[in-house]
Amino acid sequence: MLERPVKTPCIGVCSTGIGDSVCRGCKRFAHEVIAWNSYTREQKEVVDRRLGDFLSQCVSNKLQVTDRALLHWQLQVQQLSFVPHHDEYCWVYSLIKAGASQIGQTEDYGFVVDESFRHLPLAELRELIDREFYILSQAHYERYILTPDLFAGQGE
Repeated sequence: MLERPVKTPCIGVCSTGIGDSVCRGCKRFAHEVIAWNSYTREQKEVVDRRLGDFLSQCVSNKLQVTDRALLHWQLQVQQLSFVPHHDEYCWVYSLIKAGASQIGQTEDYGFVVDESFRHLPLAELRELIDREFYILSQAHYERYILTPDLFAGQGE
């Protein structure tokens, strides 16, 4: 069986070159952006899994997928790029990232926005999710990468 390659999460909006420790585009850490091409498949999968989990968490806090098959079908019909092995909450983000302003009835796409966020246009909700995704990535970087010695000796 042929293993699927781990594609770069880069979206062409890198802010690590201007000094950010976390890219505002793809949410990878600066050292991951720099070393990506030298990473092993397993290293790339760890980064990919973290990014998918963080994004899914941010999206699922604001909306619910009601019909995974319909969502998948819409992504294919619209010919939108999405990561098939990520969960349906990452898929929804791909959908609203590509066409938030063209989505009228979210139910027609297999999701609903949670009551407390329905007052926001989908484009604003997308921006809110993106900011939360960045904040979560930044917090993870500061807690576990910037201060790795914080946990040294705790297992002894």
